[in-house]
Amino acid sequence: MKKRLQPHIMCGIGDVAKYVLLSGDPNRIERIAGFFDKSLKVGDYRGFVTYSGRYRNIGVSASSTGIGCASAAIALEELARLGAETFIRVGTTGSLQRDINVGDLVIATGAARDEGPTSYVPAGYPSIADFKVTSALTEAARDSKKKIHLGLVLTTDAFYGEEENLRRWSKLNILSVEMECSTIFALAGLKKLRAGAILAVDSKPLMGLQKGEFEPGQKTGELNDSVQRAIDEEIRISLEAVKILEDRHKKE
Repeated sequence: MKKRLQPHIMCGIGDVAKYVLLSGDPNRIERIAGFFDKSLKVGDYRGFVTYSGRYRNIGVSASSTGIGCASAAIALEELARLGAETFIRVGTTGSLQRDINVGDLVIATGAARDEGPTSYVPAGYPSIADFKVTSALTEAARDSKKKIHLGLVLTTDAFYGEEENLRRWSKLNILSVEMECSTIFALAGLKKLRAGAILAVDSKPLMGLQKGEFEPGQKTGELNDSVQRAIDEEIRISLEAVKILEDRHKKE
């Protein structure tokens, strides 16, 4: 009998582990898989790239979600149909606070929903990270040399939105802005799954350090060396969090 494939991620039953690291950028998925003990590409279609393998003898996958909540919802829906249960977003974010700098890491405890795709849940439905996943990320980051910030982020579907909107959220003590967390958290909650997020700070839009145009060869935004090191560190932390979660599960 032929394997039935999901229409966008092009993976079937058996291709995806219960732990999945999510990243918007499909090119980052191969980078994440490079931290696995062994890995295999199991899907590559319409920008959705998926690798599966083992990390410290634990089954784990990495899958791209594309840019924004609508694309992230498709990825999570189809991964969940294949048995994925725990999701960790490994992404980038723009700081909205003066004390959060480029190259720092943010562990999101929840996301303000300033976007449209989670409209299939009521407006008051919270987008909250799973406590156990957040706890595992925090524990895994304990020895990190990177500065770690824990708190709420803003999810927006308007990358080139009004700066005044960001200032409003900054005054409400939102740590940073990104484009996928709210849907990942809300959808995981709706489906009784678990989700968390760790984000590398690549810009400070309210301080004139936007992720904007640059000359070829310039290392700005995500290409900044400190951001690249932060991305490697968040990958390491995420995989260690998977190990912590699995160890806790075995003790339950």
